[in-house]
Amino acid sequence: MAREIARSLRQSQSQRITAQKNPDGSPFAPRRPQLRSKKGKIRRQMFRKLRTARYMKGKSDKQSATVAFTDRVQRIANVHQYGLRDRVNRYGLEVDYTQRQLLGFSAEDVRKVEALIVHFPA
Repeated sequence: MAREIARSLRQSQSQRITAQKNPDGSPFAPRRPQLRSKKGKIRRQMFRKLRTARYMKGKSDKQSATVAFTDRVQRIANVHQYGLRDRVNRYGLEVDYTQRQLLGFSAEDVRKVEALIVHFPA
């Protein structure tokens, strides 16, 4: 049952990140304009790789189910989750990032977990 809950939560978190919405349904804060942007540069969607199964894992055991980012990308995810200050690159400027809640429970997630618990065969 915990494995099914973890799988369901990971999938819903990934879909929500793809839609670029916080758990409460509000949209992510948009990217800031670049100081020096190149003409014709294609901007990719935010957190495109973070939401993949390679970096966002659903884990379960007898007592719990968790969804977390792997160690390699956990620092990046924490900076955006809590709106912290970080360097853009190794020798770049420090920037205050706006808060974008990557992981969190929405009302729909709570209903899904309740439904899985109720309908799980004993």
